[in-house]
Amino acid sequence: MAEQEIGSSYIASLYKPPALLPIARHRDALLYLIETFPVTIVVGQTGSGKTTQIPQYLDQAGWSSKEKCIAPRRVAATTVAARVAEEMRCKLGQEVGYSIRFEDVTSAATRIKFLTDGLLLREALVDPLLSRYSVIMVDEAHERSLSSDILLGLLKKIRKKRSDLRIVVSSATLDAENFLQFFASDSQAENSNGDSEPGGTIGRIISLEGRMYPVDIHYLEEPAEDYVERAVKTVFDIHSSEPDGDILVFLTGREEIETAMDMIADRMGTLNPNAPSLQPLPLYAGLTTDQQMYVFEPAPDNTRKVIIATNIAEASVTIDGIVYVIDCGYVKLRAYNPVTGIETLTAVPVSKASATQRAGRAGRTKAGKCYRLFTEQSFEGLAESTVPEIQRSNLAPVVLQLKALGIDNIARFDYLTPPPSELMVRALELLFSLGALDDYARLTKPLGTRMAELSVEPMMGKVLLSASNFDCLSEALSIAAMTSLQGAVWFHHEGEKKSQETARRKFAAEEGDHLTLLNVYQAFVTKGKKEAKWCRDNYLNFKSMTRAVSIRNQLKRYLERFGINVDESLGRDSMVLRAGGLDMAEKIRRCLTSGFFAHVARMQPDGSFRTVDGGTVLHAHPTSLMFNRKADWVIFHEVMETGNKTFIRDITKIEKGWLLEYAPEYYRIAKR
Repeated sequence: MAEQEIGSSYIASLYKPPALLPIARHRDALLYLIETFPVTIVVGQTGSGKTTQIPQYLDQAGWSSKEKCIAPRRVAATTVAARVAEEMRCKLGQEVGYSIRFEDVTSAATRIKFLTDGLLLREALVDPLLSRYSVIMVDEAHERSLSSDILLGLLKKIRKKRSDLRIVVSSATLDAENFLQFFASDSQAENSNGDSEPGGTIGRIISLEGRMYPVDIHYLEEPAEDYVERAVKTVFDIHSSEPDGDILVFLTGREEIETAMDMIADRMGTLNPNAPSLQPLPLYAGLTTDQQMYVFEPAPDNTRKVIIATNIAEASVTIDGIVYVIDCGYVKLRAYNPVTGIETLTAVPVSKASATQRAGRAGRTKAGKCYRLFTEQSFEGLAESTVPEIQRSNLAPVVLQLKALGIDNIARFDYLTPPPSELMVRALELLFSLGALDDYARLTKPLGTRMAELSVEPMMGKVLLSASNFDCLSEALSIAAMTSLQGAVWFHHEGEKKSQETARRKFAAEEGDHLTLLNVYQAFVTKGKKEAKWCRDNYLNFKSMTRAVSIRNQLKRYLERFGINVDESLGRDSMVLRAGGLDMAEKIRRCLTSGFFAHVARMQPDGSFRTVDGGTVLHAHPTSLMFNRKADWVIFHEVMETGNKTFIRDITKIEKGWLLEYAPEYYRIAKR
């Protein structure tokens, strides 16, 4: 069969040569539009080459100031920067660099810089007109992330002051008209000059037709009871009956991905010893840059790659060699409840637009197949597109950022989609209770301005900036670094559950997860001597722990820049918290309460927790130290929904009286 012949002669590679990419024939038209109009909207499928090639075209055309390419996700910023540096034959960090949270790989020589939209917003705090950049490209704008929406509003504002600035917005869907309308909307004078083109003198839309092969879509006849189990079964069905080609599986998060990886490893023994092997590889945002790059490496001989990914593989990243896609039909989205003040990560059905994007991953190198783990009827009932993040998120970080940028009247800011008023009110209430805003909703100094500059969420920012008052700054820094790893501290192997539990108990602090994480960090930098073997013996993720050290150093530098002296206490006995150091443990718990008072729950007789208003039932996550342990009042760091249960992670015991002591305004509001 022809398909088999193509597959057997195909060698997986990272990208097509630039000259073969669909964008190549549009080079001159693109440069003309960017030269002529302030705004250019580029419509093209993921894989058309827009992210890697447009910055290079601009560089070659002599846009000598630094050009920017903004990728909405960490994975895209790092992988694409590496690819462009390779194409330009320069060392990463020289002419081409990238900047993501807690990692900056750029230099004075950098001309093309890839960075997340969130980081570009941070740069605007120091340079409000982003004067360092001649071209700013907002990539994958159709994903409508919180940061990219705010960035577009800010760029619209900056454009009025900087006629030299060029804005390129790239999108994989036909939202292009909306983006162009947004930039043209308040330029009536410019549009009334007889220019009948949509966008007037503001900009133009250019479409890059992608080279897509046909993709066969397969649906289930009956809904799957367990889509992770069904996805693994489908992997082995494809492997045993379909020609060569790598498999991309879409699941919702790290836990599901690890479960699927374990299931595949367990079933590998059932394969015929002479049959080709499977190489399962994970891809999600919490992985280190090195771990993310593995998915782009060609598979060993006689091996089929199975990439198990979250929705980051949907649009931001192109992995060649994928012929089969398995779509679980769900995605984890942030959902903020303004009544409870809790933001959950909830698995919800994907939109039709996302399902189409996912299927398209299979038609990049040859005809492919997409196996949807839901019925065709379910597909017909899906929403057309995903609700923009700004309409379903905790807006406290956004409000803080806009205030720090000097935009005091946040209601009048030009949003691509206006946020609901109740989300805005709740954000203002929280920031006021944290002490970041005064009675007139203006940023407080120095607390509010410093919270805006710290690259952590406002609640953790308050903890760090209050820690000196509680005499636990060194400890708070370590806890902030460890919680930023989002649960990627421990690794687990099937069949070694008992050994893992024993290893965890070595570090356990009676008071809860935050102090346990502190014990882990202290042990790693003292007893562990930062060794991979020590981490293996204690079931700790060495790369994650090394990242925690780097994050802590960066946060420490931020505080030192504010003139806050960090009196290091890492030389203390790493288990001081358990060995009678109750005073320090209480200081840390009080400090955490001063920031996380909005994330409070009370234990019920049945072992579950309830929020202060009693409206939401929460459960300690099985990975938490507080799972099956007694507590009265607790604070928690993260909330996630799995199935019909809402879990909380990173939990610490507190006293009820501390809530009234550190957040009297907040709890007075909640009682009314």
